Amino acid sequence: MDSAQGTADYYTVLKVNPDCDGRILELAYHYFAKMYHPDNAETANPEKFNEVVEAYRALRDPERRAEYDRLHGIIAGSATPHFHVPNDGDTALDERAALSDAESHAKILLYLYKRRREHASDAGVIGWYVQEMLGCSDEHFEFHVWYLKSKGFIEVTEQGTIAATIAGVDHVIATSRASAAEPLRIQQTLTPH
Repeated sequence: MDSAQGTADYYTVLKVNPDCDGRILELAYHYFAKMYHPDNAETANPEKFNEVVEAYRALRDPERRAEYDRLHGIIAGSATPHFHVPNDGDTALDERAALSDAESHAKILLYLYKRRREHASDAGVIGWYVQEMLGCSDEHFEFHVWYLKSKGFIEVTEQGTIAATIAGVDHVIATSRASAAEPLRIQQTLTPH
């Protein structure tokens, strides 16, 4: 908060630089408005949502923005947090990360499938054990668990372990069937009739 005016630092609220253009400002606004919107069950925060709306309204109007900058002594190029717009190199990195994540999800599900098959009544596995098997960070593992849980493929048991659900078992079986059928399809297309 700005103690002199009693308002939030609009550039910090939107995590943009004071010299950002309208496109960056709008991207940041949409990103944070969606994140904090009261209808977002996971990240709703009405107070932050209102701050984002207020900041965007003030900064999108060139005259209001200039007045805000003048009143708060904002100098273009100052080091406030900024919103990052991905470029083509970032997209390639994201594609590699997505493929890596898909492999991790498959490994987790296959491991939990095997555990469920071998110990049907006690199928849960301690999360850190699976994380160690993958060799990933806490943040990445939390992402994997969130994704697989949201898809309904895994559950967190009453003991706090993770286990494959019926949907997770079905997914592993369907994926295995598709993998087994692929070489047959390739062979059929290569064999002359």
